[in-house]
Amino acid sequence: MRYMLLICADSTEGPLDAGPEVDASGWAEEMDRRGIRSIGQRLAPPVDATTVRVRDGKVLLTDGPFVETKEIICGFDLIECGDLDEAIDVARKHPMATHGMIEVRPFWMQPPPS
Repeated sequence: MRYMLLICADSTEGPLDAGPEVDASGWAEEMDRRGIRSIGQRLAPPVDATTVRVRDGKVLLTDGPFVETKEIICGFDLIECGDLDEAIDVARKHPMATHGMIEVRPFWMQPPPS
């Protein structure tokens, strides 16, 4: 099964670049070597985001994130695991799990046609 790891940090804990360095931890290299991680990337801060909505045929743009929260998504990893237990084990080893939180979310599974 494919899972998205949403890497989240607490914005009240200081600058986003103050967290652990994933590359230096060896986590990404290990998951790549094991064939679990297919892609991962840090994201720019929410202040650099643009929110897009279409209402009544009009495009509405807003600078910054859609909602104000203290937890912000600061990166992601796409992983392939046998089951949720394995995905949780991979997430618990991520260096940001000790400084922020990792949301493990499976990809939408389309039900088979009836």
